[in-house]
Amino acid sequence: MKQYFLLFLAAASLLQACGGDSGKQVEEVQTDGKISSIIRNPVSADGIKDTVNVAKISFEETAYDFGQVDEGEVVTKSFSFVNTGKIPLIISDARSTCGCTVPTWPQGAIPPGEGGTIEVKFNTQGKQNQQKKPVTITANTYPSETVVHINGFVRPKPGSPASE
Repeated sequence: MKQYFLLFLAAASLLQACGGDSGKQVEEVQTDGKISSIIRNPVSADGIKDTVNVAKISFEETAYDFGQVDEGEVVTKSFSFVNTGKIPLIISDARSTCGCTVPTWPQGAIPPGEGGTIEVKFNTQGKQNQQKKPVTITANTYPSETVVHINGFVRPKPGSPASE
């Protein structure tokens, strides 16, 4: 019985030494009721909290069909959008699934009610037949990713295996 008591005492001492905060105090940061006007996270470990006070990206169109083009042409499309949210919109990234499709986007904050464009260039060199290229835009929105597509048919170059 004495062995169990000593084992219990040793375990309690170990937990006390490791579990404490070593005397350090964490000060609460006072915000005076203010929140960041740019960075908002509507999702927490407890679930969705607030999707009203975030930036919102609204595109005029989310898909562009370029029809038919010859292999080797570069197709360019500008996707226009407006920030319909309540705080400035910040686009942190725009990417596609391959190097043949390259997006460019505004680098600064876009105020509520204002807009911009995301330009997408699709190089059809080495691409043949039906193509559908997604561009994923990551921003301070909810949800954080929005996808636009550029698609159409690429006529193979004469003499290529796909043209025969």
